[in-house]
Amino acid sequence: MSAKIKSITNPRLSLRVLRAEDIRRIHETTLEIVETIGVKFPFSRALDIWEAHGARVDRGTQVVKAPGALIESALRSAPPVFTLAARDPSQDLPLDGNHVYVGTDGCGIEVIDIETGLKRRSTVRDVADIARVADDLEEVAFHWVPVSAQDCPPETRGLHELLAIWSHSTKHVQTESIYSGREARAAVEMASFLAGGRDALRKRPLLSIMECTISPLAQDRGSLEAALIGAEAGCPVGFMTMASCCSTGPATMAGNLAMGNAEVLSALALVQFAFPGAPVYYASAPTVMDLRSGAYTGGGPEDFLFGAASNELADFYNLPLSMGSFATGAKEPGWQAGLENGLSTFMASAVMSDMLLGVGLLNGSTIWSFEQMIMDCEIFSIIRKMMEGIPVDAETLALEAIREAGPGGDFLTHDHTLRNMRGLWINTLLDRRPYTVWESKRDGARDWARDKAKAILAAHHPVPLEPRLEAELRKIILSSGA
Repeated sequence: MSAKIKSITNPRLSLRVLRAEDIRRIHETTLEIVETIGVKFPFSRALDIWEAHGARVDRGTQVVKAPGALIESALRSAPPVFTLAARDPSQDLPLDGNHVYVGTDGCGIEVIDIETGLKRRSTVRDVADIARVADDLEEVAFHWVPVSAQDCPPETRGLHELLAIWSHSTKHVQTESIYSGREARAAVEMASFLAGGRDALRKRPLLSIMECTISPLAQDRGSLEAALIGAEAGCPVGFMTMASCCSTGPATMAGNLAMGNAEVLSALALVQFAFPGAPVYYASAPTVMDLRSGAYTGGGPEDFLFGAASNELADFYNLPLSMGSFATGAKEPGWQAGLENGLSTFMASAVMSDMLLGVGLLNGSTIWSFEQMIMDCEIFSIIRKMMEGIPVDAETLALEAIREAGPGGDFLTHDHTLRNMRGLWINTLLDRRPYTVWESKRDGARDWARDKAKAILAAHHPVPLEPRLEAELRKIILSSGA
């Protein structure tokens, strides 16, 4: 049975971190960066496309400088609304600006083994197991490839990861692990076969593709080629900036936003020039450098503000957003992970970011934890309830129930309570037991999360791929690596 997907819809709470004037100035600075400084596009086809549309192209440096009006005109052809399709149509995700969906993140390289509790290298079996647990969880709406299938050949690893997810879940897959033309062609062929042909895939894209920019102000050749192949097939494509203040980006947050915006918009404009009307999305995970070590932070006030600001920029361009939200820098499930993931996800949800990434990962998206995955879902369920706000109408004001209970009465058996009690949030991991019960057991959220993940792995078996389909997908993978 497919999990009913829970998302944030029609929220009553809202948040703004940028004023309209702030967004306008970031936008104008972005256009000046693209026009006067330029962005590197190390791919001859991309340079040809830019040149054909009037940009200044330096073939020697591979830097493109494009007038702001050119970028703006390209973005106007991008559809503001589209749907991410799933193997199970009831789990399709409309990106219409009115939903917040949560997904896994990637691509981690280590796993905290659910049986031993020890850290080890990730495998394709881990990809499949994580997909199976995510398939069962109502809070997880779509997949990123969560960990690297390091026991598969490097040249086909990303394709084996896709097959592992499609074989163990009926939800949408958004891959960040396809970044070459060869892999992209095979991935599109696999998705087409699953969908029932190229035309069917265009109507119901079972696959979306995310690529990263290279800060500062550069693109990756393989990522550009993969994105163009995906876009031509009708698969939604996004580009993510991960600029870090003080290292790959300016020390100031506004400067980081403007520079990262230039990277993302220039890539999306290229896709629109090549295939006008192709579904594209904005993607963003900027951060700051740790001033003590130079390392990636994976959490902190700047990250939380970046998340909210990124959605406001995406809204300005009328584009859906896929962004880092969870993926704490903590080394294990605990207070730091709860703090960082709670604040980052609340900020991103309060501005209605479309797709939030990071469920289950620790140490800045490098270590997978099933316990953290379950705990992150509880965090999202709390935020989802908060976003509902406080509805006020005749039923919720409860005047007649109050009148009937009267002074000194109670509401425990009242019809109004029976009608409305299921609307209250119920904890599964937060510990509300009496102190004496906790004292006698000394267990808690991490133990219960581990038990829940084990129970899902033991009992949940999503609708498998037909053997004929799986065999054909394996043939595609085999031929792509030749």
